[in-house]
Amino acid sequence: MDAPLLAIRDLHLTMSSFDGEAHVLNGIELTVRRGEIWGLVGESGCGKSLTGLSISRLLPSPPARYLRGEIRFEGRDMLKLPISAVVALRGKKIGMIFQDPTTNLNPAYRIGEQLVDVALAAASHDPTILDCPPRAGRRERKRAARRLAAAMLDRVGIPNPEARLDNYPHEFSGGMRQRVLIAMALIGRPDLLIADEPTTALDVSVQAQILKLLKGTVADHDIGVILITHNLGVVAQTCTNVAVMYAGNIVESGPVAEVIERPAHPYTRALMAAIPTKETRRGALQGLGGTVPNLIAPPPGCRFAPRCPLTIPACTRALPPAVDIGAGHTAACIRVEEERAAVHA
Repeated sequence: MDAPLLAIRDLHLTMSSFDGEAHVLNGIELTVRRGEIWGLVGESGCGKSLTGLSISRLLPSPPARYLRGEIRFEGRDMLKLPISAVVALRGKKIGMIFQDPTTNLNPAYRIGEQLVDVALAAASHDPTILDCPPRAGRRERKRAARRLAAAMLDRVGIPNPEARLDNYPHEFSGGMRQRVLIAMALIGRPDLLIADEPTTALDVSVQAQILKLLKGTVADHDIGVILITHNLGVVAQTCTNVAVMYAGNIVESGPVAEVIERPAHPYTRALMAAIPTKETRRGALQGLGGTVPNLIAPPPGCRFAPRCPLTIPACTRALPPAVDIGAGHTAACIRVEEERAAVHA
């Protein structure tokens, strides 16, 4: 099998605050290959966005501190590369769609200027992006970059894209700014795309268009995608694989069909039970009691134990290892390990 595009191994991250040091990522293991779309799901505060930001080392240090682990992108450990080498990969080899479009577009520059700058920077790595002669002058390359920028705005559903290139971010709605960020992330044809809640601000029809665009980009350019979302419906519709995160741990992962149809971890089952269906009667929707624990002083053993209906004393003694259920499906739960042992007894 080919080497993975991205391999995260035993990643531990802490964040310092006035109250103490929070252990926010607790041994993350994730492998992304070309052609795969991985969904990262879980409640707010589970570490999904921090995992995505860690890949490009976008977390300031301090307060961030990596205790141990590896983030290997195309075989190179991002945590050991000089920051100049990491910066050179951002936007060219690794694209990022940020969660908040209001803080990630420069209000002082027109939309077109920002898209053209990204396209020109990406073309320095891959000249074919601009589709112009190799010896083209700067003016010709800039015109080609503007054409590409307009084409990308059209692909993400911005009407009259050529004219809208001359608008400033404040002249766009929140949903349209989100689409501009998506266009900006895709314009450089990255090998790895990290999308942090890319469709949250979009209506249902535009959301479907964007998800179709993501899937088409993966198929056309054989890239890998990490899609961070709360929406299990989006994961089921778009992703090939899913990793369920809770309090800095990946508690279950595998192919989407396996995890969604046969959830093994109590937390994944609780998330699935909280999704309304056509058969759900009024007042019958199940919720998950409690909140994500304080990661400055996390509970011992399994971090989900205080909220889990299946907790036994052994759950609080040690962090449970991931158990291989088969077909690439794993779950980190002592009860899953007991069930597997009983089946093979």
